[in-house]
Amino acid sequence: MQLKDRVAVVTGAARGIGAAIALALARRGAHLALLDLPSSSCQQSAASCQQLGVTARCYPCDVSDESQVIDAYQRVAEDFGRLDVQVNNAGILRDGLLVKVEDGRVVRKLTLEQWRAVIDVNLTGTFLCGREAATHMIGFGGGGLIINISSISRAGNFGQSNYSAAKAGVAALAVVWARELARYRIRAASIAPGIVHTEMMDALRPDALAKLVAAVPMQRAAEPAEIAGAVLFIAENDFFSGRCLELDGGMRM
Repeated sequence: MQLKDRVAVVTGAARGIGAAIALALARRGAHLALLDLPSSSCQQSAASCQQLGVTARCYPCDVSDESQVIDAYQRVAEDFGRLDVQVNNAGILRDGLLVKVEDGRVVRKLTLEQWRAVIDVNLTGTFLCGREAATHMIGFGGGGLIINISSISRAGNFGQSNYSAAKAGVAALAVVWARELARYRIRAASIAPGIVHTEMMDALRPDALAKLVAAVPMQRAAEPAEIAGAVLFIAENDFFSGRCLELDGGMRM
């Protein structure tokens, strides 16, 4: 796919990986619809894209809310008149052990609220945005691409029952959609980053950060721009579909 003058939707686009993906697509000449919760950061991300000569607009949206998602995609379709690329990046963390045990006694459990919060945003949000993107892509008749941002944690990670389940789910959705939507010339794929240098990492204690990085054979975290580069690779390779591209610096779970 040649990205110049295409229209791409990126969720969770206000900062971190989402902002880097939006900027990388803008550098290729794609116009951007940026979905995130209301914030000045989303406007800053849009402004960075606009400086590259493309159209970039923010659409405040809670991706776990069906009505908000439907409305946002309808507005994108009306504003841009096409939809070519969908990147499902929005996600949150609510980590915790399934059960916390002290002296042989369970003192804390992963709450249903923690479970639902992550599943609602990371998995249900991906489903809703993918569904609406596919609906409009089919309506416009020009084919398209859906990329889901998964994680190395999809294989299961200590203290992340909710996050691991969600990220395994979004990788599986990409396989399903690649098979179901190929007849409409819509591809689907996923990307599974390992440790990525984002604002969240900057908030960690130095010893905790060092422990994380030590588990990576390359001895560093990925930069958001490197994840964005994977989005460009998938977008520009028309035979890549139904697979998960791992970007973990050699780290395996």
